[in-house]
Amino acid sequence: MEWYDQLLQYLITGITTGAVYALVALGFSIIYNSTEIINFAQGEFVMLGSMIAVSLFPLLGVPLWVAVILAVAITALIGLIFERLAIRPVRNGSVINLIIITIGGSILLKGIAVLIWGKESRSLPAFTSTEPIKFFGATLSGQSLWVMAGTLLAVILLHYFYEKTITGKALRACAFNRKAARLCGISVERMVLFSFGLSALLGAFAGVLITPITYTAWDAGTMLGLKGFCAAILGGIGSNPGAVMGGLVIGIVESLSAGYLSSGYKDAFAFLILLLMLYLRPAGILKKKLEKV
Repeated sequence: MEWYDQLLQYLITGITTGAVYALVALGFSIIYNSTEIINFAQGEFVMLGSMIAVSLFPLLGVPLWVAVILAVAITALIGLIFERLAIRPVRNGSVINLIIITIGGSILLKGIAVLIWGKESRSLPAFTSTEPIKFFGATLSGQSLWVMAGTLLAVILLHYFYEKTITGKALRACAFNRKAARLCGISVERMVLFSFGLSALLGAFAGVLITPITYTAWDAGTMLGLKGFCAAILGGIGSNPGAVMGGLVIGIVESLSAGYLSSGYKDAFAFLILLLMLYLRPAGILKKKLEKV
């Protein structure tokens, strides 16, 4: 394989992984905009989506597409329940207290996952053919195309939601000024509830997309959640376009470092980028003040 074919292969792998990080980062941004907290249980929504789909499809015999849709919907419902039981009772508490609650929620969800599914790794079959697709000198799987297309569709639908729907505009209003939004008659509590459901939905969608490529387990969401957080910080926390850009950048950097250096350095590079960004440009690539949703 020529060097340019190899580079193209690394870029395709990085974009595939980065697309998943982008979906997770979008979940962080959505909740941050409505509550100004970092939801460290976001990675567990990714895990729940994949584990529920695995349970529905191979174990219960539900058709794959039905299992995927049900898994995403059930996880979104779990996100709504999480907000009502864990966040709303202490919504007037400090930001630090709320963040600690999300960390506790993350630990609780992982513990429940261990009790239900055990510690074995599980997987889903590819959505379509497993035959590799030739792309110039590189190859990519059909599932990689599903990941890229699914992320693109999610970004387009999210943009349409924010720009064209009443609920989306209400969420934008809460993101910019919650007090003014409340004075205009917008139920901030309802928007916060909706943001948790939407964030969980995006996380579960990322989980079912990536599971046919990588295995899932009770702790699979931890690293994905941390990488998504890094992507959100890199792009500018609260910026949806920045979250997508940050996810793709981290995915590509990881792939290139694993290919040209060592796979052992792959995770370190994501956190190195986070530290450099916090030191050099805390607002992120796309400043929150310029582009918030």
